[in-house]
Amino acid sequence: MELVIHSIDKDVCEIALSRPDKLNALTLEMVEQLHATLLAAEQDKVRALILRGEGRAFSAGRDLSGVDPATDDAERVLSEMVNPLIRRVREFPAPTFAAVQGACLGIGLGLALACDVVIAAEDARIGSPFARIGAVLDSGGHAFFVERLGSHRALELIYTGRLLSGREAESWNLVNRCVANDDLLTEVRQMASTVAQGPTLAFQTSKTLVRRVLDEHLTLEEVLSAEAAAQGAISRTADYREGFSAFQAKRQPRFSGA
Repeated sequence: MELVIHSIDKDVCEIALSRPDKLNALTLEMVEQLHATLLAAEQDKVRALILRGEGRAFSAGRDLSGVDPATDDAERVLSEMVNPLIRRVREFPAPTFAAVQGACLGIGLGLALACDVVIAAEDARIGSPFARIGAVLDSGGHAFFVERLGSHRALELIYTGRLLSGREAESWNLVNRCVANDDLLTEVRQMASTVAQGPTLAFQTSKTLVRRVLDEHLTLEEVLSAEAAAQGAISRTADYREGFSAFQAKRQPRFSGA
């Protein structure tokens, strides 16, 4: 059964979680399929990626039905299956976009916030319900919450189990933007398509720099040095030459991502 579906159109890969009857709650089989699909997209050198869920939800998190808490090895599941998937999304070598509607919890929350840009529908429900089952927020949730919200709001969501609507998530800066439900996929697809036509090699370089600023806490001097080195490398690419030529000729550039 295909639990993860994908398509590629004009260098944009769209990956959809396809278990709508279960709010796209992730089984280990789905996690494996996501790994394989993301790896294939990397090998195809797509220039943008969209991650979304079929039906009423993005993803309600890990499927806990049938899981015996007395024997469940949660550490192994996270360390060996889930965490590598979150890393793979976060480090995907092209701009990534999440289209979030309905429930976005647990692993689903981690997958969405691992993307570069998150667009939420008004009916989105985003947060950490782990307190209800006596568990700890996982899938990178602590890092994503603190990074975007600060420690005080991160702990508020963790302690209370409060779920934010799309509009609330936008006002809290947890997501980039909130749009009407009917506009969600159109908005995300248009953005991804536009970005995919840009200088995606330069975008990839900026993505790496932003991650380093966050992960390594680079000083301004370190950022200036890294930017100079990055600009030197990019200046030897076809897109750089095309961009300059187009600017000088006062025409629209035609970037190839090389």
